[in-house]
Amino acid sequence: MRLVSYRHNDAPGVGVMVDDTGFVALNNAAPDLPSNLRRIVAMEDGLSRAAAAADGKSADLTFDDVDLEPVITDPNAIWALALNFRTHIDETGLTTSPDYPHIFLRHAKSHVGHLRPLLAPPPDVGQAFDYEGELAVIIGKPGRHIPKDRAMDHVAGYSIHNEGSVREFQSHNRQFGLGKNFEASGSFGPWMMTPDEFGDPYEKEIITRLNGRERQHEGVDGLIFNVEALIHYISIGHILRPGDVIVTGTPGALPPADDDIEAQIESHVDDGGGVKYAGRVHMKPGDVCEVEITGLGILRNEVEADLPNAYRAG
Repeated sequence: MRLVSYRHNDAPGVGVMVDDTGFVALNNAAPDLPSNLRRIVAMEDGLSRAAAAADGKSADLTFDDVDLEPVITDPNAIWALALNFRTHIDETGLTTSPDYPHIFLRHAKSHVGHLRPLLAPPPDVGQAFDYEGELAVIIGKPGRHIPKDRAMDHVAGYSIHNEGSVREFQSHNRQFGLGKNFEASGSFGPWMMTPDEFGDPYEKEIITRLNGRERQHEGVDGLIFNVEALIHYISIGHILRPGDVIVTGTPGALPPADDDIEAQIESHVDDGGGVKYAGRVHMKPGDVCEVEITGLGILRNEVEADLPNAYRAG
C-alpha cells in the first residue's frame, strides 16, 4: 500500500494510491480516520483500516488536484545520517566513527512534498546547494532499546528523501544545524510504501538525477549502518515514536564524463569547508532534481529561487 499526505482546498488529507497519480481520499472513504498520516500510523489498526477503506475503489483525486505534503508532515523527530556510505566518505575525505553512526536532526518545516519547489538560497547567502538522495524509514510501532532482530517490526513504511544541503552554512561549525535546515531545502515523498509492498530494502537502488543526468547510483546494501542498526542505536537513547523518520544517508557521486564540465571540481564554488570532489553538481534555480528508489518510486522537485536576502517581518 502507498499513502500520500496532501492539502485540498486548504484542508489536510491522506490518500491511498490506486495508480502513480490517482488516490482514494480517506476523508471520503473513511471519515472516522484522522486526516494526518502520523496519527493513522500510530493507531494499532490504522493502516489496515485505510487499506480496507480504499479496497476496490477508484481514485477520486489526482496529484493535479492537490498540493502534496511531506509524507509525514509533523514527525516527532527526523534522524538523519551523515557519512553512511563508504563512497561518500571516500569522495569527501571526511572521517567518522567506524563504530557509531553519525547522526544529526532535520526539522519538518525544512521539507516540501513531491512536485513542490525546492528553494535555492540567494547567491549572496549560499551557492553550494546540493542534492542528496536517500532512503527514509518511517517508524510505526514505538519502542526503546529495540534489538536489531526485532527492528523491522517497528517499521511502518519507506519513502524517499532529498536532503538539500547548503554547504556554506554546513561548514560554519561542527554541528550541521542550519546548513541542513534551510527553508524548503529538502523534499520527502511522494508516498509512504508499506514493507509488504516494498520488500527487501537491501535489494533496492538509489538513483539521483539532475536535469535528467544521473549523479548518484548505488545500492541500499552499501549502507555502513543498516536500518536495523540505526533503529537499535537511536532507540538506546530515545523512545522511537510512530511517525519518527530515519533518513539513512546518501551515496557518493558518480564520476563525471570527460565532457561533463559542470561536475568537474574546478566548477565548484567555495563552500567554506574546503570539501570538493568530482561528480558533485550544485542545484540552482531552473533545475529539476529527481530521486528514485527502485521499487518505491520517484521524488521530483523543480528548483526555484528563494526570496532575496532582505528583512521581512512574518
